[in-house]
Amino acid sequence: MVTRIRTRFPWAVLVTTLGVLGSAFLPPAGGREKKTETPAEPIKKGQRVFTCGHSFHVWVPGIMTDLARKAEIPDHTQIGVSSIGGSRVIQHWDVADEKNKAKDALKTGKVDVLTLSPIFLPDEGVEKFTTLALEHNKDIRICVQPIWLRWDVYEPTTRRPEKVDHNAITPEELRKRHAVYFGSIDAHIRELNKKHGKTVLFVVPAPQAVIALREKIVAGKAPGLSTQEALFTDALGHGTPPLQVLVAYCNYAVIYRKSPVGLPVPDVLKRAKLGDQEEKLNRLLQDLAWEAVTQHPLSGVRLDP
Repeated sequence: MVTRIRTRFPWAVLVTTLGVLGSAFLPPAGGREKKTETPAEPIKKGQRVFTCGHSFHVWVPGIMTDLARKAEIPDHTQIGVSSIGGSRVIQHWDVADEKNKAKDALKTGKVDVLTLSPIFLPDEGVEKFTTLALEHNKDIRICVQPIWLRWDVYEPTTRRPEKVDHNAITPEELRKRHAVYFGSIDAHIRELNKKHGKTVLFVVPAPQAVIALREKIVAGKAPGLSTQEALFTDALGHGTPPLQVLVAYCNYAVIYRKSPVGLPVPDVLKRAKLGDQEEKLNRLLQDLAWEAVTQHPLSGVRLDP
């Protein structure tokens, strides 16, 4: 994701308000938010998935396919991928109709899950894809994966730093910087679900899990990872295999509504050459992903009756 998006939008007046309220959109530090919905049943049937994304998301399908195979989920199918570097969702929508694989796939009515990854809002592509998807499959689920902040800053209100030191920032500061963004995403998903009169969109809390992993690293409790910088290939924040696997576990948990705990080490993590720390780190990634998903009120996964 090399293109930097600077968004100028009429929501600017909301930034200050959401900054004040942002913490209300985050799970409480001491435990899960109180859930009142009936626990979601795990999905046992393989899902047909289409993905629209950028380089913070577009590699998820490959890892998901590996996870589904290891979990012995029959007929998991990645129907297709729309990949645009640094993209907002609307850019995938705006691809010319004769080349728009996402629209073509949705019009068949054979997509069970559409995954999207907005950078910042507003992004009218989320609503446009939701409307089209529901026209052709009333039971489709749309999984929205936010990003972890590029350069560790919230770009709409903070300029890109001249130098990025991923190791210098604290988990507390990371949560503070993400609060407005998380709040805006959650509010948008709630708004769209209300507009459509049903819960069709779900949040994949991957960046929340990434922050939790960085906290473990700072505390010296992440096997095989000694610095936060070990999660990134560059200052922008592109992920190394441990981060990619964590994010894929979050997507797996939301799409199949089941815990990834106990799954064998994914192929991509094996390539990280973690030696005797591999199994331990894999288990930590699974635990953090499941915790993030079960804590988030919009993930569709519930533990409380």
